[in-house]
Amino acid sequence: MRNLAQGVEGSNPTLNIIIFAIFVAITLVIVFRASRNTKTASDYYAAGRSFTGPQNGIAISGDYLSAASFLGIAGAIAINGYDGFLYSIGFLVAWLVALLLVAELLRNTGKFTLGDVVAFRMRQRPIRAAAAVSTLAVSFFYLLAQMAGAGGLVNLLLGIKGDWGQNAVIAIVGVLMIVYVLIGGMKGTTWVQIIKAVLLILGALAMTVWVLAKFGFNFSNLLQAAVDRGGANGEALLNPGKQYGKTSTSKLDFLSLAIALVLGTAGLPHVLMRFYTVPTAKDARKSVVWAIVLIGIFYLFTLVLGYGAGALVGPQAINSAPGTTNSAAPLLALELGGPILLGFISAVAFATILAVVAGLTITASASFAHDVYANVIKKGQVDSKQAEVRVARITALVIGALAIVGGILAKNQNVAFLVALAFAVAASANLPTLLYSLFWKRFNTQGALWSMYGGLIVCIVLIVFSPAVSGGPKPMIKGVDFHWFPLENPGLVSIPVSFLLGFLGAVLSKERNEKKYAEMEVRALTGAHAEKATAH
Repeated sequence: MRNLAQGVEGSNPTLNIIIFAIFVAITLVIVFRASRNTKTASDYYAAGRSFTGPQNGIAISGDYLSAASFLGIAGAIAINGYDGFLYSIGFLVAWLVALLLVAELLRNTGKFTLGDVVAFRMRQRPIRAAAAVSTLAVSFFYLLAQMAGAGGLVNLLLGIKGDWGQNAVIAIVGVLMIVYVLIGGMKGTTWVQIIKAVLLILGALAMTVWVLAKFGFNFSNLLQAAVDRGGANGEALLNPGKQYGKTSTSKLDFLSLAIALVLGTAGLPHVLMRFYTVPTAKDARKSVVWAIVLIGIFYLFTLVLGYGAGALVGPQAINSAPGTTNSAAPLLALELGGPILLGFISAVAFATILAVVAGLTITASASFAHDVYANVIKKGQVDSKQAEVRVARITALVIGALAIVGGILAKNQNVAFLVALAFAVAASANLPTLLYSLFWKRFNTQGALWSMYGGLIVCIVLIVFSPAVSGGPKPMIKGVDFHWFPLENPGLVSIPVSFLLGFLGAVLSKERNEKKYAEMEVRALTGAHAEKATAH
């Protein structure tokens, strides 16, 4: 068994760079080819609605299986065992909410963004502005997670040490992300996500089989090896409570995390936007089914990969590697197949990050350009078809720059934990408003504004004053302590508050638009006029 120093030195930076460069070159060619047909806003935002249900399902799994799924969860299972696997459960169960309550109705009532759906029967300008703000906030938190994962991964891949080297890596990821989005739009991004999903699932499958083969295809033997390698606390890997449950606060933190994960997916703007890339609501539903199957299979792989990393690499080596827990899967690849497998798996993980950040960036830029520029500033009277797309591309540049700065600040955080914060913001700011808009006749503009802004503000304030930012075991800002909220994830408080604010705002306002609700209900259930489903 290699120790960590030998492991990192055992990697081959030149080989890793070659593998990574080949992947980037292939994806850039695909993005350039896809960009030839990107002329209108529909092409740029929704890929001309040209993808089939299975294609979109694979792309959704590529979008959803982020650095948190591959790097964060594998590391969380390796270090915390049972409690780490709870991330997988939450991420997967969340898709049932998206399938049963959101996917088909959203595809029928919107055109490009979340703002299209929420603003359908309400006052356009304030609602679209609020939807854009919440979309940008969720996208930013999610981008933090991906950029942090990229920093740790490429440091391990290339043997880069020191803060300046890690910061440079994060900046390079940001630049590549911007290139994908500026050139390829949604069509190029979708093809990158499809390729990445196939590579990721095949790579995880190969490693899973390899790990099981080392233990005679006996999962119990694998678990026992992980327990033995875990030392004095090894038994705790098999039981709940190693990370959550030791105190009443940690139990509440786990409950808060679970609620955020299960409810967050149906409010994630970059996931919701994928439903617009298919021609019909039936395809939207079919794509979610495909995504659930692929994502479920992948999360079973993470169980083997996590315990495999614990057994073959060891928690001490993982915790002292660049990127700490996020390095568990690459270190396992190095242990199994040496530099070649490490290079391949790291390139796949890097592809994972690039695909997800590209999807997030295009969603955030589309929301600003379509909701704020086209419908708030220009009041629906855009000068030309190209003007809106041009604004979206400028927005992508700004978002990319902010993501680079944020990723540098968050580079040592566990990626799965950072994504959980993004889920909390999505579930607080977007989901209550979306569900009320689709299912409650009495819901109105004031209710939507109270729910979106209120949920977003409460959630972000609680995050800022939580142990995750200062005063905790691994805070984003070290050396200071200004936290007063005890939980690391705010979902337990912020999500109910958002639902309550939406209800109070609606019942305290006299505004009613039952005719518009009836029209929206017909569209949501039948798909009639879905192509024209922007609010008037």
